Amino acid sequence: MTAIATPPLDEATRQRALDGYHVLDSLPEGAFDDIVQLAATLCGTPTALITLIDRDRQWFKARTGFDETQTDRSAAVCDHAIRAPDTLMEIPDLARDARFAANPFVNGEQGDARFYAGMPLVTPDGAAIGTVCVLDGMPRHLTDAQRAALQSLARLTMTLLDARARERTLEHEAFVATAAPAPASAAETGVAVEDPGYTLALIELQDLAGTVARVGERGTEKLLQELDAALESALPSGGTDAVNRSSGSGEYVAVLHGADAARTLERLQTEIATRTAAHGLRFLTGTTQGAAGEHTGMVFLRAEADLLDRKAAQSAH
Repeated sequence: MTAIATPPLDEATRQRALDGYHVLDSLPEGAFDDIVQLAATLCGTPTALITLIDRDRQWFKARTGFDETQTDRSAAVCDHAIRAPDTLMEIPDLARDARFAANPFVNGEQGDARFYAGMPLVTPDGAAIGTVCVLDGMPRHLTDAQRAALQSLARLTMTLLDARARERTLEHEAFVATAAPAPASAAETGVAVEDPGYTLALIELQDLAGTVARVGERGTEKLLQELDAALESALPSGGTDAVNRSSGSGEYVAVLHGADAARTLERLQTEIATRTAAHGLRFLTGTTQGAAGEHTGMVFLRAEADLLDRKAAQSAH
């Protein structure tokens, strides 16, 4: 039976899917580094990459045999590969392909790549967000076994990305579940109780990898630890408000209660701006309102959607 090709999603939907993984500008991770090493070994190429196609750039989650951490999207061969999400794109000789002959990474201006093969990274919803690809400095072809290996490594990469995203979501939901107010019933109190509700804020550091490159890993962790303490101090004393930083990241989750929640959030954002501006750190905040007893997963999804909306709006300017 002939497989039915999956049509590519529109660019806005594809970009939102990529943003939803919160992987762009993240720090290196051993599992992804292992995948590119394995791709290069299995395919017999000097270069292998896990690429993610962002709005105007191609960013590398992992790489071997290539020094740059990103390139312009206009020079990304992978930008062509993701247009056919179900198909491995193999170019035996980039210099003989009219689409790529003038590419600076092909014509000698920035490199001399001649061979390319890339398998798209496709989300469960059908969004092609990048590739696992290999490159060589001489024209060639992959064997059937190498093509199958590259396709398997792309599936494995998506499995890791999905697991990474689930772990983040579960960590945040668990924190919200402990910090959000539980509903008090009239039977428990003897009187009707107004739902107090709460504000949930996701406060995310943009370009964690870039920050580490500027101030170092230790310097970044010191800045974030100082910010942890400052944000805790900015919460009203004796209350039930809480803020937590996600492990291994620059993302904070705040659960704020009562009529003063907006002012508390403003204090948190002021602390962030005051303590990080000198180091060039940028944060985005997504917020929503939650009701006592409401499923925390639904509340988190609304805050996440607001954060992604703000990221898209910032990128549009």
